[in-house]
Amino acid sequence: MKLIVQPGDGVAPLVKGISKAKSSVEIIIFRFDRGEIAKALTEAVGRGIAVHALIAYTNRGGEQNLRNLEMQLLAAGVTVSRTADDLARYHGKMMIIDRRELYVLAFNFTLLDIERSRSFGIVTSNRKLVQEAIRLFEADTKRQPYSAGNPAFVVSPVNARQQLSAFIKGARKELLIYDPEISDAAMIRLLAERSKAGVDIKIIGRVSRGRLQLPVRKLAQIRLHTRTTIRDGHQAFVGSQSLREVELGARREIGIIFREPKVVSRLAKLFQEDWDATGRRDEPGTEEEATPAARVAKRVAKVVAKELPPLTPVLQGIVRELVGTQTDVELDAKEVEATVKDAVKEAVREVVRNAVEGIEPGEAG
Repeated sequence: MKLIVQPGDGVAPLVKGISKAKSSVEIIIFRFDRGEIAKALTEAVGRGIAVHALIAYTNRGGEQNLRNLEMQLLAAGVTVSRTADDLARYHGKMMIIDRRELYVLAFNFTLLDIERSRSFGIVTSNRKLVQEAIRLFEADTKRQPYSAGNPAFVVSPVNARQQLSAFIKGARKELLIYDPEISDAAMIRLLAERSKAGVDIKIIGRVSRGRLQLPVRKLAQIRLHTRTTIRDGHQAFVGSQSLREVELGARREIGIIFREPKVVSRLAKLFQEDWDATGRRDEPGTEEEATPAARVAKRVAKVVAKELPPLTPVLQGIVRELVGTQTDVELDAKEVEATVKDAVKEAVREVVRNAVEGIEPGEAG
């Protein structure tokens, strides 16, 4: 297993991977502006390599670039598929070489992500992970359902919430987290529970709910793009999904959980270096509440949530409709109602804040 570190490693590991392909290259693209990678894919076709690109059907402000890329690759002889439009975003980044080597990336194939942002990628030849990645690629290129087959291969919205929840719950001593925006209510509760249990938690990024009283720092000098969590110094997650409801439950995101001592150790070292570089600027939970956009969003979300009708009758009706009156399903109506209202408030806050700031809803790169 190898670690790609951005900024620093640049496009070289990706170009090298494509250049050494002997039979096939399968690549998933959300954003793309690196000519070196396009050239490598074109040259691979020229060598007789079967190159298949799965391109996102949309992204914020970049649809024309995606279509231009699609035409360029088709002209070069690349097989191109378009993702389905049944998810809010197709945000995963992945490449498979010769169906033997898997690249799972937290960064896009762009100058901004590769040269100017903290991000990571994992390269592995683990047979089970590679086979699971192939299953996902084939399902999504054919627009067929994908069912998770390996708990270490984390895919939203299929198994990400389950696996990342278990990953957090399993922490005994320490969680080091890079995340541009932690806002999912259930995940925040898990982090709070682990903190109360004595787990030392540090977050580089942003937490959008002030009640999580943990040290949070903003990455200094460079943009934060990776989603990475290091647990107890022995295990790590690297992927494209933040601990946000939309990225766990409404978008295609891809990540992996792994134990590789050298890689985990280096990730922890980089985290500590980034943490120290921020200086003593710990924030007890959130940095966003101070901005005008955040204050407006919070106020609107509170009003909308207050106006919601009682949800318990609706919940009971849906349960009866789906499973009948004779059921072993046990639900705490108050807890479900609180969770739904939290989710509604968070969704409204995000939409309003983004509208005030002029950002398209759901855009996180």
